[in-house]
Amino acid sequence: MPHFVIEYSRDVETRYDMAEVMDIAFASGVETGVMQAKDIKVRARPYDHYRMPQKGDSFLHVTVFLLAGRTDAQKEKVSLALRAALSDHLKSVSSVSVDIRDMNTTAYKKRLL
Repeated sequence: MPHFVIEYSRDVETRYDMAEVMDIAFASGVETGVMQAKDIKVRARPYDHYRMPQKGDSFLHVTVFLLAGRTDAQKEKVSLALRAALSDHLKSVSSVSVDIRDMNTTAYKKRLL
């Protein structure tokens, strides 16, 4: 746990290396001290079909799923760190946004090998 799900307009991957974008998100999460590197999972999903306010606008949005229990200050720290790091790298992307979601500790289940 935590899960970083990066959603983006397909055109972003024509200008940026998505492996590097995922590495930046990963490193930003670690640097906050709110989570440990061994727990972070990052994945990315491109969108071919989307609607933005202006034709040609691009986007990258990160949803961070954390087990419930982090404070609002910790969640804001993660959100601000991710937005800053990704914005610094993705200079030509029209919209960079981050959302933090709590996962219910009773409902979340996983299996590890």
